[in-house]
Amino acid sequence: MFETLANLLVYQLLGLSPDSAFGAALHFFVMDVVQIFTLLVVIIYLMGLLRALLSPEKVRGYVRDKPKWLARTLAILLGAVTPFCSCSSVPLFIGFVEAGIPLGVTFSFLIASPMINEVAVVILAGILGWKLAALYVLAGLTVAYVGGVVMEWFKPERWVEGYVWKIQMGQLNMVEPDTSLLGRHRYAMGEVREIVRRIWKWVLLGVGVGALFHGYVPEAWVTTYLSGDDWYTVPLAVLLGIPLYSNATGVIPIAEAMLGKGVALGTTLALMMSIAALSLPEMLILRKVIHWKALGIYAAVLAVAFTLVGWGFNLLA
Repeated sequence: MFETLANLLVYQLLGLSPDSAFGAALHFFVMDVVQIFTLLVVIIYLMGLLRALLSPEKVRGYVRDKPKWLARTLAILLGAVTPFCSCSSVPLFIGFVEAGIPLGVTFSFLIASPMINEVAVVILAGILGWKLAALYVLAGLTVAYVGGVVMEWFKPERWVEGYVWKIQMGQLNMVEPDTSLLGRHRYAMGEVREIVRRIWKWVLLGVGVGALFHGYVPEAWVTTYLSGDDWYTVPLAVLLGIPLYSNATGVIPIAEAMLGKGVALGTTLALMMSIAALSLPEMLILRKVIHWKALGIYAAVLAVAFTLVGWGFNLLA
């Protein structure tokens, strides 16, 4: 349906050729924009109906005072089902610290939240298949768990800014939620408006980058620098992902274009993870909470983890 609409608009109404770089790029852009935004609205609404009672305060409450292994697992799962991008996860990260949740557990949440969410997973599966979606989720969960454990080894509490520890967590005046069907509908519609408003530009940016890559990047260049078996292709993909800030949904069209050009699966996964969880805006916001030493260790841990994931999947493929 989406491809038919793109064919009608680009190739028939505009008269562009599928063999031209601009025609191929515009077709990719139109098809993915319509497909992603349609899925985005539907999935956010359905999940909003189920998530009407899940607030950031309750997320913190679920994790607090649990055994560390259970708290880490819950933090990762909650990160995976809450639709926060990397920058909007940071305020919740601060709330975790203020609530006395171990910092290693908090870092596990911070890794999982922007990298995995049910909206991105369903869209990823719809566009690229359930196999790739499952591999991405498995790799993301593993990185979040192991990354939090490794961060804990360095005792990052000593590098948290002093003002964070001084904030006293008071009792939250929770408003009783409206659990009626109408109340859930209103909440779900609010989720659609808020999340789409927050991420639409990143989706368009991601689709635009993917379209340019699809239409204009020669396959010979991709074959030479990214699709081969050379060891440096995966670290290069991780480095390329750092300035390309987006969320997990906006990353999907870039991955689609890369796979279409013959880029290896592991290299593509490494780039996706780097864009979603290792962005410069997130690093700058995190600097308000932790010192440069902790920030450098955090970035290094993720870069190494994403590289290992990429190498591992390329080897298996």
